[in-house]
Amino acid sequence: MTVQPVRLFGDPVLRARADEVTSFDRELRQLVADLTDTMHASGGVGMAGPQIGVGLRVFVYDTGDAKGHLVNPTYEVLGEEEQTGPEGCLSIPGLRHDVTRALRVRARGVDMTGAAVEFEGEALLARCVQHETDHLDGVLYLDRLNPATRKEAMRAVRESEWFTTGKTVMTAAEVAATKAAAAAERSS
Repeated sequence: MTVQPVRLFGDPVLRARADEVTSFDRELRQLVADLTDTMHASGGVGMAGPQIGVGLRVFVYDTGDAKGHLVNPTYEVLGEEEQTGPEGCLSIPGLRHDVTRALRVRARGVDMTGAAVEFEGEALLARCVQHETDHLDGVLYLDRLNPATRKEAMRAVRESEWFTTGKTVMTAAEVAATKAAAAAERSS
């Protein structure tokens, strides 16, 4: 298991649709382990393959109440209730914006051995499933913002230290430190 560098906004892998997983082998098990280690080291609750440069339809999650992984995921929205709340992304470190998502979803896919997986999630788990599945489709949470908030968010991206220096990759420790510094600044 290895903590991998995190790809940042601007890296083309984040905008490409990830490929379906067809081989359930040692490499896939290693990818799930690497994603999990990198997510934890970065201080995240979810991470998708493209975020470490792997264009495969795999994501991991650990919301505190639920943890696991999903390969070739799909989801369906359950009900019409929505939630609006702060959302961030390890590939856009230090920024958070309110995003509206479905409150409840049913996720389906398989695990790293190819066994079927299905679960229902609400609140944070539902948000995580939607956010990480978006990553696999080349969609970032910034794309889900209303136009005025998106404009503000893009300004913040352009002004961020990591973007102004041209970084397209950061270590997990750098991502975690950037997140922590931004959270401290928001709370002061």
